[in-house]
Amino acid sequence: MRISAERCVACGNCTYVCPMGAIYIDPVIRRATIDRDECVECYTCLNGMSQEHLNPTLVRALRRLFSWFRLRFDPEPDVCPTAAFEPEELTWPRIVRRAFSDPRVPHESTGVEGRGTEEVKTNDVSGRIQVGEVGFTIEFGRPGVGVRFWEIQEMTRALARAGVHFERRNPVTTLMKDTATGDIREDLLDEKILSAIVEIKVPVERTEEIIRLVWEIEKRIDTVVSLGVGTRCDERGEENVVAPILERLGYKLHRAKTNTGLGRVTNEPAREPETVGAAR
Repeated sequence: MRISAERCVACGNCTYVCPMGAIYIDPVIRRATIDRDECVECYTCLNGMSQEHLNPTLVRALRRLFSWFRLRFDPEPDVCPTAAFEPEELTWPRIVRRAFSDPRVPHESTGVEGRGTEEVKTNDVSGRIQVGEVGFTIEFGRPGVGVRFWEIQEMTRALARAGVHFERRNPVTTLMKDTATGDIREDLLDEKILSAIVEIKVPVERTEEIIRLVWEIEKRIDTVVSLGVGTRCDERGEENVVAPILERLGYKLHRAKTNTGLGRVTNEPAREPETVGAAR
């Protein structure tokens, strides 16, 4: 994303909209400017503001005139008065920023919008996590923080050394050079995105080991790491295997999502009527 210096009137409204704090008013040129290294191409500035089309020369003149009289001429806070934003045609590797940061854009590798993963929310249909397994969703970044791929690689390398199974339909997995080492493509390592999710699964007995590994690696990286744990309930809808492990590690459990019946056959297929032979 770029801001047109010809159309910008430095009203400053866009500086409050950017979730990464990447927009600022340059005191030298007196125009709003985007820090391209911090911008994650989420398009919140463009989509989150009404793009008006006032004449920028007129707006600047009015702002100067009003300032002489100690008055202010400011548009509504959710308006760019002169439609100064200019979306760019993004190329590789920068286009990856938008794929992981704009929730309206389908990810090329999965067809899913935003970060590009269905996670284990559809496990009863996809069957990613089976009985005796535990799945982890390790989320990196948040608005205002973001994450760079080299930070994600710190985690994926450690997980690879531990011999975990990376979900192949996950977009971070598709960007790895080698899932055996957890290495991500070199041309992506400095790219910054809003957030990403790494998905893995291991046997249930390795639950504590993986959690402690995540604790260790998160101390080395300067972003927010959130850990989700998924497992299958028993036939009564209860889970008494993984829950005690998490409680022992200090987690206060809240069941976030329980999938019931999605995609499950609830009606037996109709049977063909039996042929009854004629009595003789």
